[in-house]
This record gives sequence, C-alpha cells and structure tokens, in this order.
Amino acid sequence: YSAGYGPQSIAVGDFNNDNRLDIVVANWNSDDVSVLLGNGIGSFENQTRYSAGSYPQSVVVGDFNNDSRLDIVAANMGSSDVSVLLGNGNGSFENQIRYAAGTYPLSVVVGDFNNDTRLDIVVSNSGSNDVSVFLGNENGFFENQIRYSVGSSPQSVVVGDFNNNTLLDIVVANSGSNDVSILLQYGALTYKSAYASGGGSSLQCVVIGDLNNDTNLDIVLANYGTNNIGVLFAYGNGSFKNQMLLSAGANSHPISAAVGDFNGDLVVDIALTVNGTKHVDMMLGNGKGKFAIQTSYKIGFDSPPLVMASGDFNNDNRSEIRLNTSISSPPASNFRKRIIRTVSIVIANGGSNHVDIFVAYNHGSFENQTRYSAGSYARSVVVGDFNNDTRLDIVIANGNNNDVSVLLGNGNGSFENQTRYSAGSYAQSVVVGDFNNDARLDIVVANYFSDDVSVLLGSGNGSFENQTRYSAGSYPQSVVVGDFNNDARLDIVVANHYSNDVSVLLGNGNGSFENQTRYSAGYRPLSVVVGDFNNDTRLDIVVANWNSNDVSVLLGNGNGSFQNQTRYSAGYGPQSVVVGDFNNDTRLDIVVANFVSDDVSVLLGNGNGSFENQSRYSAGYGPRSVVAGDLNNDSRLDIVVANFESNDVSVLLGNGNGSFENQTRYSAGSLPQSVVVGDFNNDTRLDIVVANYYSNDVSVLVGYDDIVFVKQVILVTGNDSRPQSLVISDFNNDGLMDIGVVNSLTHNIGIFLGYGNISFTNQVTYSTHPYLFPCSMAVGDFNNDTQVDIAFGTCDSDNVGILLGYGNGSYRDLIAYSTGSNSSRYSLAVGDINNDTIQDIVVAIHDTNYLGVLLGHGNGTFASIILFPLDYGSNPFSIVVGDFNNDRKLDFAVANSGTDSLNILLQTC
Repeated sequence: YSAGYGPQSIAVGDFNNDNRLDIVVANWNSDDVSVLLGNGIGSFENQTRYSAGSYPQSVVVGDFNNDSRLDIVAANMGSSDVSVLLGNGNGSFENQIRYAAGTYPLSVVVGDFNNDTRLDIVVSNSGSNDVSVFLGNENGFFENQIRYSVGSSPQSVVVGDFNNNTLLDIVVANSGSNDVSILLQYGALTYKSAYASGGGSSLQCVVIGDLNNDTNLDIVLANYGTNNIGVLFAYGNGSFKNQMLLSAGANSHPISAAVGDFNGDLVVDIALTVNGTKHVDMMLGNGKGKFAIQTSYKIGFDSPPLVMASGDFNNDNRSEIRLNTSISSPPASNFRKRIIRTVSIVIANGGSNHVDIFVAYNHGSFENQTRYSAGSYARSVVVGDFNNDTRLDIVIANGNNNDVSVLLGNGNGSFENQTRYSAGSYAQSVVVGDFNNDARLDIVVANYFSDDVSVLLGSGNGSFENQTRYSAGSYPQSVVVGDFNNDARLDIVVANHYSNDVSVLLGNGNGSFENQTRYSAGYRPLSVVVGDFNNDTRLDIVVANWNSNDVSVLLGNGNGSFQNQTRYSAGYGPQSVVVGDFNNDTRLDIVVANFVSDDVSVLLGNGNGSFENQSRYSAGYGPRSVVAGDLNNDSRLDIVVANFESNDVSVLLGNGNGSFENQTRYSAGSLPQSVVVGDFNNDTRLDIVVANYYSNDVSVLVGYDDIVFVKQVILVTGNDSRPQSLVISDFNNDGLMDIGVVNSLTHNIGIFLGYGNISFTNQVTYSTHPYLFPCSMAVGDFNNDTQVDIAFGTCDSDNVGILLGYGNGSYRDLIAYSTGSNSSRYSLAVGDINNDTIQDIVVAIHDTNYLGVLLGHGNGTFASIILFPLDYGSNPFSIVVGDFNNDRKLDFAVANSGTDSLNILLQTC
C-alpha cells in the first residue's frame, strides 16, 4: 500500500469506529502522516495524508479530548516539536496543532501521568538529552512541556508502573551513554536510577512486559552495537536486576523489539528486528524469564527494518506484527511462507514509499506447513468436490510419475491419502470441470513431453475413468477450461511452451473434444487464464510469455475462435518411526525421520486407524533415528532425532496440539545411528542416549532445567564395533536405567548397567554368533519370568536372535529363529500381537519386502515365522506397533525406504 515519502513509524487504531483496525504512518521525507483505513479482512483503503512537522520520526494514537475518537500525535525530529491531530471519528482528522519539545525528538508515547483521566504525552529528545512531558487538558490541548534530564542521546521511551504505586513511570533507552534511565513517579517525576546496558551497546529501543509471570513489568533492550537483547527483570519496587543478555547473532545489530504472545501458549515472547541481517527474530518464552534460541525470518533483500509493533488487522483474534523498513521488501509470499505463528506483518518501505500487509492464516506456527504426499515432481494443483460430499478435494499433476494424485478432503482442512491415475508423459498442469454435463467434476491434464492433454471423467464418488488423450501443441505447459462458443459445453485451452502458441479444443458435451485449433502467442508461453476482457460476454484468453517478457491477449469471437493465450510434495527417505500422542487427543500419532529431506514428518491419528497427512519439521543432516518423550515435563511429548550426517541430535519441543517448535541441536559422536531417552540420574528429567556408528561409542546427554543438555558422557563400545541400535531398560532389576546396544561389526550385544548418577559399568558383551551381523534390538519378557529379555535382528543372515535374561544383567546362550531365505536386513518390535498375554515379535524384512510375526509360547520359544507381503520394492526399514484404532489389537506402522512411504497395517481378526 502506498504511503508518503520515507515512512518511518507505524501505529494502529480504530479511527472510524467500525471495529476494524486502521494504520497511521509517519513519513519522514514528506513531513506528513498517512492514514489507511482497514477493511477488517487484512486489506486497507488507499492512504489519506495529513501535514505534520519537519521529519516526523515517531507516531502514536490516543483519545486526547475524551470524545471516544482516536487522535494522532507525531514527534517531529526536524522541527523539534510534536504534532497533535484530533480525530473526527469517521477516519478523517483535523489539521495539526504543534507543541515545542526538546531538541531532535525521536520517540513519543502517551499515558495518564497525573491520574486525571486525560492522556498526556512524553517525548525523548535525542539532541538535548532529556524527555518532555506534556500534560493534557480535556479538550485535546496540552500544557507546555516539562523536561527531565536523562542519559546521553535518548532513543526510545516507554511508560509503565514499575513500583506498583498506580502511578505511571518512564523508561528511556540512551544510545550515547549506553544505559537506561528510570524515572519513577511519587506524585512528581523523580530521577531515580540508571542501568548500564554495556559498553558499545548503542541502545536503540526499549519495550516492556511481564516476562516471568510475577506481575511486575520487566524491560527489554535492543543493543544495536553489541548484537544482543538485554532483559532487566523487575523487583516490583522500581528497581531491576542486572541485565540478562540474549545473543541476536553476529553482526545482527538489533534495532527494535516487541513483546507479546506470538505462539498462542499464553506466555510472553520477544520479537526483534535485526538491521545487520535484515531479519525478524523470534525468542519464545517459557513463562519463567527464559527464552528459546532465536528463530530468524528474512524480511527481504537489502531492506533494513526500523520498528515493529502488533495488532489484529483481520479480526481473527490473533496478534499481528507490523514492521517499518527503510528500503523496499520483496513480495508478500516470501514472508508468508516462513512465518510459523499467528503473526501477520505490515511493512513500511522507505525506498518505495509504500506499506505491505502480510496477513497470517494459521494459529500455531511460522514456517511449518502441513504437507501431503503426492507423486514425484508435483507441478500443478487445483481443488474441487470430486465425490459430491460438499467437501473440497485436491488433484495434483505429478510430472515425473506421469499421473495425477487425487486427495479427498475430510472437511476439516485435512485430506485422505492420495489415489493416483495415469496421465500422459510428464503431467504438467491440471484443471477440473464438468465435461459431460453429468454434474460430476472431471479432470483435464496437460502432458508436457507427450504433446497432448488427458481427459479423466469423474464417477462422482471420488474415482475417475481411464484417460482419453487429445493432441495439443509442442510441450503443453498450462491448461484452463471455459465455454468459448457459448453452447453450455466446457472447452479446453492449452498454452504450448515450445511451439509458442495456444491450442483450443471445443467440447462436445459428452466428455469428448474436437481436434485442436492453434493460435500464435508470444515466445515460450508459460501460463494461461481466461476471462471476458472486453465485456462482450465472450471468454477471452491471456497468456504470460516467458522469453518475450510480455503477455498475449486473444479476444474471443464467441464461436470458439479467437482473434489471437497458466504446483506440492512429501518427505524423502523415511528412515525411522516412533509413535505417541502428540496432540493430547488420546489417539496415537506417528513421527517419521526423513533421511534425504533432513526433516521429520508428523502424522496425526484419527483414532480409527487412519492418519492425517504429514506436517514436516526441519532436523539436522541425514536424520537416522527418532524417539519421543516429555523432555521439559510439560505433559506434552517432544521429539529427539539422531542426525547421521551432521553428528548431532535435534530436540523439537511439542506444543501439545500436534505441532512442534523449531529444533535445537546438540553435538553427539561420529555418525549417530540411533537414539533413545530415559532418566539416568533419577531427577525426573529425561536424558538422551545416542549410538554413534563411526566413533564406536555411545553419547549420553543429561537433561537439566529448561531442557538444556549440557553433559555428554562417552561409553566406549569397542574398536570397530559400529553400534547401530540401542534400547533402555532395567536389565538387573535394581530400579536404575541401563543401556543395551547392538555392536554390528563385533557381532555382539553390549550392556551398560547404570549406577543412577549418569555413570555406568564397563560394557559387558554377549555374542550374537560369529556369523550373525546384528543391526536392530528390542526388549521384552519372552518367558514370563518378569526378567528383561533381548531380541535382535540381523543384517547379513536370515535369523532373529533371542537372549533370555537372568534378571541380574547377565544372559543365557543365544537362541536363533529363521525368518526365511534371503531375508536379511530388518528391524523388529515387541508386543502381544494375538492378545494371549504373551510377548511376540514382529519384524520388518528389508530385502524381501515382507512383514514377519513370531508368536511367543510364553516359555522363551517362538512359533515359526508368519510372513505378510508388502508392496514390491518397498524395502521396509523400521517398524513400530500400537493400537491405532482403539480396538485393543496391536497394529503396525512400517517405514519403507524403497518407496518413500509409510504403511499402516490394522489387525482385523
């Protein structure tokens, strides 16, 4: 949205009493303010500008004459005064009245300092090193200023009651003297104290809020020179603790800050604009005065931000942030994709003299989308109701798979898993319409490499007939439909990228089409849309031409002729899976570690054996193993991921609604292969154990307050042991957690018995036989003696190994069970599969694409394996068991490395 020249500061309020937030902008170079009235849906009317003083630097709003209409005050740096513009209540304002201030006023705020129910004004004067207080009269006029000395070069001012005496006090950030001035009011303002922000801090901004839930207002400082944020916690008597520093990153130069609940957890967070890296940073609070590691969101290329604040611009009861930047920012889509919370953004762009509005749509996260599996190279997506259930569904053109994916909607924003239908070669673009007039939506696809379009007629139940194909031009890139000859039958138009034209195929009304007629377009047309551009009730065509940098408009004749022409994915390489209730709905959900895409997928359960499509969260490089546990004791499950290629673990804290915070990473050993969690020091906090494949050891990361894992204990598993998998259990019945690890190259199972204080015995090993190469491990009581037994899978033979425990940490000789020929490389899980109260084993057999079940006899022996086939080439890699549909029968979830998919197998009998 256009503003004046050099927009410098923004404030929001309802200027026309329509219960919709409006915006006012202080324009530095044009000596005025712009008012943009809001429509209540996140959009705004064009600006109206009102004169101010010279170089208005800061603007705020308030009702200065008690007429229930918002007024405006601006601090004018060039003319060293303030402008007051009284509001008329209809969105317009009276001409300004100006009041002399100190030298170079930079920041202005309002508040009732003398408790007379009339708003007063306070201004920080950068040139005269003081603040000016203007006491208000009931008619909107103000008394002459009273000035109070502060530190050197005051930049920013805020007001609040810091000594809990019901009188407003003043806090000033002083850039020159690198300190904060606190002026406490005891009936009259008294200079009370100053708090250093550190040498070279070059303070730019101060904001206040209760950061630790003690009902006292705390102070947040933006330390431009030292690249950090300072927090001063209040005692409630007007004094403060020494500042706590939060790093904003090297060369960040934070210039502005805001506080508020940005993630909907009812806890105050900190947002800051960083001038050096041109980002907005979020520091999420825990309600106890501590903040998570910052997450950065880029504003745009070469657009240093100036200030920020918040408001609800689209009446969705969500806090939105607004930013000032001094140079223009890129399109809104860049920021909208990155934001992971309910934060919408208004940016004032000084270079291009306009305001951009970025409206948030979701509550919960800034950048983490909910994603749904499609085919390979999804190129285009449209929506429609394909099964006539009044719920919108999705169809996606999959380029590499030469097909389309149809995802039926559940009506709540989630979708069923895809069903795929063949199209031509490299399906590029898709659109829907009723081509045979049966009130059922059909699909048409432009096939890029086969130079044709595919028509798939809908059955009305969400399924589609086999395709019929019709020739188009060379490399059809985009397709749309419309009735071009006014016969009430849908026709097709295709933009042909390589032949530089468009194809028009007229419909017969029965699902078939006439041969194409082609019309020249520009060079390398990429996109096509239709509309009536000349108001003759005839559809026309417009085409965007890539290489000729223009658009082609083809006017329709109404008879089908023309005078002379318009993409989503899943995770890759699922490597490990775990189950748990991540949204506290008493239904089991699934988390998958995706090795190739460096993220985790979260699939929320519906409680009937089906799952929502995935949400993805970034992890480290090459996530190999994932486990769940409540790491911060908030009754919400969190995620820990072992990252094979970045030699660390990622911790993702759960929000309790199925979404997760961004990762925090902790160093592990070389090539961490597997991870588990448990309380090793009996402090009621979960710790982390990682098996490191290349460094032949196990890392233990001990959890302390606020989920900081600060101590790593190395447990040696032996030279060239190559640990691959581990479990945690009490192997010797002493009530202390122990560790079991699979050592693949030394062909043994290692046991570390815990002392309960983060220390362990040396490893005791149990041979898995010289020819058995163990690669996975699980525990259970297989002979009903209440002792922990061990089952392990092998990667080079066709066996499952059983080690029965004595209950003192030692084990009997190996018992092996065959899994069939050529069935090496698998993982296993333990559970009572047939509800006979006896533990069974289920194995995912990688090489032969089978799922195997070994039913236990209850005496430590097992029946012969029962095999269940999976899809060819699925190569199951990891398996977990759980009751996914609440029928009291264990079901299976299998991660398939060969097909980049997840199988859910429900027990039916």
